[in-house]
Order: sequence, then structure tokens, then C-alpha cells
Amino acid sequence: MQLTLQLMNPLSNLLLNSARGPLASMHALDVMWVSFYSIGLLLVSILIITAVRKWIHNMVLSFLLKFIAYVMFFIGTLLMVLVVLTWPN
Repeated sequence: MQLTLQLMNPLSNLLLNSARGPLASMHALDVMWVSFYSIGLLLVSILIITAVRKWIHNMVLSFLLKFIAYVMFFIGTLLMVLVVLTWPN
């Protein structure tokens, strides 16, 4: 099947290789560690937001810590989306 596709279209090999996702070139255990790091970033960002809302009353410090937490949340979400897109079919 793949040989027939390669003969029909030379770019089909590129399409077949990219079908597994953006982290497909990494080893499966490395993708597992990336997922653990992203879960850790998500949890730490939630803890920072909770702590800031409960204990920090200085507006400048509160804004700075919330900004850091939201950046961590964005990076963790992006990494988790990449891990999910790399999931084997």
C-alpha cells in the first residue's frame, strides 16, 4: 500500500511520516516525560493562582505571580496538546 502511494505521489512519504504528530521523532519514554512535565506545570500554576488569591494582597506582586502562573499554564497546555497529537493511532 505504501509503495503504491509513493509511486503515485512522491510527497506521500512526507505525509505518512508526519501523520503521527509533532513529537513523533522522540522516543516514547521521552514523550512520557514531556507529559509529566506538562502535568507538573499545570499543577504548579494552579497552586500559584490559589496561593495568590488567598494570601497575596499586594497588587503588583499579585499581578506578577499571576502572570508567571498563566504563562506556565499556557506552556503546560501547549505541551499536553502536542503529547495528545503524538498519541499512536
